[in-house]
Amino acid sequence: MGQVTDLSAFHSLLTPEGQDLLAALRDYDPAQELAVASRLRREHPAELVTAALAQARLRQRAAAKFGAQDAYRMYFTPHGVEQSTRATVGAYRAGRLRALGVRSVADLCSGIGGDALALARAGIRVLAVDRDPLTAEAARANAEALGLADLIEVRCADVTDIDTGPYEAVFVDPARRGGRGRIFDPEAYSPPLSWAVEAARSAPHAALKIAPGIPHETVPQEAEAEWISDGGDVKEAVLWFGTAPGARRATLLPSGASLTGRGLPDPQVHKVGRYLYEPDGAVIRAHLVAEVAEELDGGLVDETIAYITADELRPTPYAAAYEITDELPFNLKKLKALLREREIGTLTVKKRGSAVEPEELRRKMKLKGRNATTVFLTRVAGAPTMLLGHPAGAAG
Repeated sequence: MGQVTDLSAFHSLLTPEGQDLLAALRDYDPAQELAVASRLRREHPAELVTAALAQARLRQRAAAKFGAQDAYRMYFTPHGVEQSTRATVGAYRAGRLRALGVRSVADLCSGIGGDALALARAGIRVLAVDRDPLTAEAARANAEALGLADLIEVRCADVTDIDTGPYEAVFVDPARRGGRGRIFDPEAYSPPLSWAVEAARSAPHAALKIAPGIPHETVPQEAEAEWISDGGDVKEAVLWFGTAPGARRATLLPSGASLTGRGLPDPQVHKVGRYLYEPDGAVIRAHLVAEVAEELDGGLVDETIAYITADELRPTPYAAAYEITDELPFNLKKLKALLREREIGTLTVKKRGSAVEPEELRRKMKLKGRNATTVFLTRVAGAPTMLLGHPAGAAG
């Protein structure tokens, strides 16, 4: 009965009255929801007002992923906003498939249609499949709202019942969240990763979206594994079939810089030099720190820490560079005295291999002054260490 009620409420949003209500709520302040709801219920059915307010909140959340122009025309479920691919990542993936010559894709576990929309915008015909009726309705409404319905067929079905034979590629985005939160075991995905891999093997090309923390040893030998970050945040890993078997790749958006592994041995540990490089998270997840270290003619500060040190400043899209001014044994009392002496009022705290919480550290330092610095809490050759510096090229 609950599902029928949800579908009825959703369909009411698609009516002219529902559309007018959503338009009026575009810029509403959620803090004023009680007053807004009371006012609107005097003019509209209570069920419609409740559904419209819920949708308005979801659209506001979704704007960060889809951009305001699309998000405020789209329809979401709470789970759909949470699980959806960021539009920039979806567009990148769709572009790779298009470059492979793919013209049709079976998008399995399509959710509210974020990936299907990106594929259609790349000129690819899509079958979008989801087993939840409300989610499938949202995907269908999104295809209509963005003018892509001619390229997207939405089907409410179990993905295991779908014949993917007529399609040139398969895309699978298994559910990685359950009733207790995030799922870390790939075989506990819905559907399991093993099923998705078999579905991928049945098509000329395939892409499987997985959690970026997947152990490398679980990646099938015939798959290319790509880790993707956007704006410095690692968003996902993708297993590609029909591309470069065994390859490991890190791709950084929005620049599109892409680094492929060359099977290099682990970098040597070097004495801390003038510069410290913080590799992008996608580089670290893809185990490509050695490739970046070679490019920078650098080494690690510690064999277990993904910070690269070098004596020269070299531009690279794969790591952020900092000029190091101080190397000190870990001692919060000494750090506090040094920050006070240098009139540091703004402190950026970065850490690897340290249990200290950045917010707690900033609170203890009682910062005051007009200057800024960055402190790295880490290990150098096994010893707890504090490295102070600033972004390369910035004033100290």
